[in-house]
Amino acid sequence: MQHASVTNDHIRATTVKGTDVYNREGEHLGHIDDVVLSKSNGRAEYAIMSFGGFLGLGEQYHPLPWDTLTYDSTRGGYVVDLNRAQIEGAPSYRPTEEPDWTDPAYGARIRDYYNMPI
Repeated sequence: MQHASVTNDHIRATTVKGTDVYNREGEHLGHIDDVVLSKSNGRAEYAIMSFGGFLGLGEQYHPLPWDTLTYDSTRGGYVVDLNRAQIEGAPSYRPTEEPDWTDPAYGARIRDYYNMPI
């Protein structure tokens, strides 16, 4: 799915939703289903990547720290330095669940997995 290009490094959240995610090798990993914002500073904290499944069955949501994503205009999507096995082992949740975004331990576990500073 191709979306409008990033202009002046700003993009609307509604445009981000549905944007494809690839690894550095060009393998399609999934797409952005949602974005989690910080209420206190307004910054994007996580991109929720939909990964796996077929026709919505078995699909998992993987919160990726926003800093792990790089927009690639030639691909029309985001690129991460992760392979499929790393994504499969990452913190995730089912579409029928909702993590406790206010739990600092949950955020620490995600950032720890991706070796990102807290």
